[in-house]
Amino acid sequence: MIEVKRVYDESASTDGTRVLVDRLWPRGVAKADADFEWEKVVAPSDALRMWYAHIPERFEEFSRRYRGELTDAERTAALERLSGIARKGTLTLLTATKDPEHSQAAVLQQVIAERV
Repeated sequence: MIEVKRVYDESASTDGTRVLVDRLWPRGVAKADADFEWEKVVAPSDALRMWYAHIPERFEEFSRRYRGELTDAERTAALERLSGIARKGTLTLLTATKDPEHSQAAVLQQVIAERV
């Protein structure tokens, strides 16, 4: 099972392994208090992230471009690690965005589900 949640949401016992998939550390979250891993290598490039700007009308094109970015060797290795976690139990992808349904975490959820 692969879930997507905001990093600011309270953790739950059903979350399994929690992994932040944003390139930037979320504001207001102390690294010392983090109850999750950080896999920033799978985040979209700064250029793509800035182009998208969380404009929902651009989500389909963002998703297409982002999937293309996920094919390099470093990101593929990170995706395989996340897929391995999902095969063994619940994986919760965390993001700081206010709209998780239109975020890189939602795209990653689909990509990882295709690999599991």
